[in-house]
Amino acid sequence: MSSFITLFWFRQDFRISDNPGLFEAAQNGAILPVYILDETCPAQFKQGEASKWWMYHSLHKLNICLNSTLNFYVGDPQVILTNIIQENDVKAVYWNKVFEPWQLEKDAQIESNLKKRGIVCKSFNGSLLWEPESNFSKNGTPYRMFTPFYRNGCLQAPSPRKPLPIPEKIISLKDQGCRTTLEDLKLLPSISWYKSIEHFWEIGEQAAQRQLAKFLEFGLKGYKKNRNYPSKDATSRLSPYLHFGEISPHQVWQGIQVKCAADESIINEDKESFLSEIGWREFSYYLLYHFPNLPYKSFYKKFEDFPWKPNTEFLKAWQKGLTGYPFVDAGMRELWQTGYMHNRVRMVVASFLVKNLLQDWRTGASWFLDCLLDADIASNTINWQWVAGSGVDAAPYFRIFNPILQGEKFDPKGIYTRRFVPELDKLPDKYLFKPWQTPDYILKECNIILGVTYPYPIINLQHSRKESIEAYNKISL
Repeated sequence: MSSFITLFWFRQDFRISDNPGLFEAAQNGAILPVYILDETCPAQFKQGEASKWWMYHSLHKLNICLNSTLNFYVGDPQVILTNIIQENDVKAVYWNKVFEPWQLEKDAQIESNLKKRGIVCKSFNGSLLWEPESNFSKNGTPYRMFTPFYRNGCLQAPSPRKPLPIPEKIISLKDQGCRTTLEDLKLLPSISWYKSIEHFWEIGEQAAQRQLAKFLEFGLKGYKKNRNYPSKDATSRLSPYLHFGEISPHQVWQGIQVKCAADESIINEDKESFLSEIGWREFSYYLLYHFPNLPYKSFYKKFEDFPWKPNTEFLKAWQKGLTGYPFVDAGMRELWQTGYMHNRVRMVVASFLVKNLLQDWRTGASWFLDCLLDADIASNTINWQWVAGSGVDAAPYFRIFNPILQGEKFDPKGIYTRRFVPELDKLPDKYLFKPWQTPDYILKECNIILGVTYPYPIINLQHSRKESIEAYNKISL
């Protein structure tokens, strides 16, 4: 082997372009590319089934980019890295930071131990536009509101760097003592439930770049308005690629800037609306960095005393898309069938679970983490606490999305809802989002038997809203 070997530890950065750690490691000479499936990961942070399916294919594509030299391991990274270093005469270890609190804590321990052994350790930021530890309000405390965080803390800071190119030369090595294969990581489920999902997605770095190009060409213009309509292909659908690091936020940010500079027909409102979504992702990681208990605890402590009403039947009906409210059911079925859900619908189904069914926001967050391909701890946590009203900069608790009105407003022709709730396909638009109000003769003409082919509503919206506000008032006194 080469006299100077740098171990590069892949984590949530499955790409070779704009990969700061890999770029710097390649400048040293030979690299030993490593991926470790961390068995010490806390149970609540383990990859969900949908994420593991994506990760399998993403790692497969990354391995191809590295000429099949990616080395796979399973276990404790601390132990595994030490063993690799001893057996391969590694002189340096580079990686890109993962900003989940438990990861940062473990990284600090690994870095300390390796440096004691004389190993050069360097970590880089490859997943955020701005470092969360260097962004504070004027009084020196972390921001708690998105707008000042984004406008003052981010947009007034130095602009995000330009993306790095693919290293001119990557000399990647195999660990001859490693016998673990990608299949040994057991990421694919034994039951092939993912067959319905795989038709909706391409996976890997090249696919991520194609998806960005598609959005820039067809989705950015009119984004601010069109993004609210789930039947329109108007969102970027980049979140899974960002989560696994198949594309970097710097590449997305730069892509937007270049496109808007070249196409004067794209109005500033659309540009800023999309960039603020990238800013919200930054804010989510920022909050998780400064308030690491957010995945477990409500930011506002009074919500820990909220009188939730755990109900297994309600929860299962919500999970299966059988609540009797078509717009909610469409969203939950989209999630199950595609591993994804439109953002507008995410807010509606989350509000329905937390505020109409009075189920703890953590039960919804857990389900999303298991089913979403973009199951990002930071964004998922912050978004659920936003809907619940329990988090930083959250929606007021009394803001309860009405799934009937939301469906009528944002899916007026029922294109999205009928796609995922096909048993209501023939129902007239007038009754689509409230089928229980449909005259019997129309139900018969449409071959719909409420309670048989499609459920009656599991709760009354007006009554549940009143009960929800009363529950909130109890903790507000």
